[in-house]
Amino acid sequence: MTRRDPNFVDVHVGSRIRMRRQLIGMSQEKLGELLGITFQQVQKYEKGANRISASRLYYSAKILGVPVQFFFDELPGVDQQGGMSESREEDSVLASLMNVDGVTLARAFRDADSVTKKKLISSIARVIADAKD
Repeated sequence: MTRRDPNFVDVHVGSRIRMRRQLIGMSQEKLGELLGITFQQVQKYEKGANRISASRLYYSAKILGVPVQFFFDELPGVDQQGGMSESREEDSVLASLMNVDGVTLARAFRDADSVTKKKLISSIARVIADAKD
């Protein structure tokens, strides 16, 4: 029996669940408790290893405070009208933010209370990214 790779849509939906959960500061345990499942099942959903059912996706949206469409927004290779398109640079930018460090950076940027602080965060990130190791 061979192991199949997760479907790219399941991976995307799972990463959007993880991103939103982290943005609101909710643990996998808490989300699992509210959905009536284990945190291990939440982990599998977030990795795209298991496909989330329509009803559980609906309840996840309610718990996380987003519309169901949120989980499909910015789906790589799909244009705004729902058709297939070439992968865009924006897809890779969003993908890079869908982890703990990306969420931390996005929160710091969001929470900066002035344009000057936002520019400073952006400049520091650019200097670090361009630095030679």
